[in-house]
Amino acid sequence: MTTPQHVAVLGGGSFGTAIANIAATNGHKTFQWMRNKEQAAKVQQARENSDYLPGYQLSDNLSATADLAEAVSAADVVFIAIPSKAFRDVARLVSPLLKAGTMVISTTKGIEPTGFTLMSQVLEQELSDARIGVLSGPNFAKEIVAHQQTGSVIASSDDELIACVQELLCSSTFRLYANSDCYGVELGGALKNIYAIVTGLATALGCGHNTIAMLLTRSLAEMGRFAKHMDADPMTFLGLAGVGDLILTCTSDLSRNYRLGMAIAQGKSLEQAESDIGQAVEGVNTLRLVKQKADELDVYMPLASALHGILFEDYSISDVADKLMGGEQNTDVEYSQKDL
Repeated sequence: MTTPQHVAVLGGGSFGTAIANIAATNGHKTFQWMRNKEQAAKVQQARENSDYLPGYQLSDNLSATADLAEAVSAADVVFIAIPSKAFRDVARLVSPLLKAGTMVISTTKGIEPTGFTLMSQVLEQELSDARIGVLSGPNFAKEIVAHQQTGSVIASSDDELIACVQELLCSSTFRLYANSDCYGVELGGALKNIYAIVTGLATALGCGHNTIAMLLTRSLAEMGRFAKHMDADPMTFLGLAGVGDLILTCTSDLSRNYRLGMAIAQGKSLEQAESDIGQAVEGVNTLRLVKQKADELDVYMPLASALHGILFEDYSISDVADKLMGGEQNTDVEYSQKDL
């Protein structure tokens, strides 16, 4: 980028740290805000976020701080990498501190319960004069910082924002693709967590490759069906933020949602599984919300409904599996270009 930007990343987790350091390494003055003062001071002194990305050296252009005003008041671009349950609170805190026209990008993969609100919609409601985007994709932070080749998606109706973020975060191992369908990109990032629990559960039960392939493709069908009812573009789900993120999250034990599914299959309660993981498992809350919305809209989502039965309605795994295999044999591909 010809002109260095002032960048703020809100959130002290692994993904926030990874993108903050990419921006800083690219020569942009970058602040990473952490709510916990002790954590911020520790990271700033050690030049390492040892709680989330141990052994990963941070750029000298990156400053960790617990002072929100210091982080965002001069920022040209702000990334919010906060769990969904705290997202609106942070958006409200940051709103009066932003310059007019600041680019604000959500990286959070979740849904707010009130009104089934996506994170970009929260930003639209809470920020009066900001340019809004969404960053999502198959992105495990540990692989990003290990310089594994990684692709992601920046979505916005603002073409200048897309171009800015692409240039801001571009590196030899991190590539950003453009999309104008914010809601579809966000739905992909949120919905895939449900199906990661499903495939984690199936894997722990000893299901083979045939089963996992069927689960992945039927999951994609459910995601597209739901997206169409939510006025998103089902074709978005054929990209990195859809099928790409679905494959990643549903096949790796680096995924918290996948690990939760495995724990449930091994006989642990939902509460014990979440406690053992020790970090937010977004798919649990997303499942509750999606099941409620799917029932309201009469969207056929047998896998999501089955998982809801196992986690919240005391259904046995074997009974649910038998019911799924005995269900209606519907069409394979449920939307095509001619339908859009």
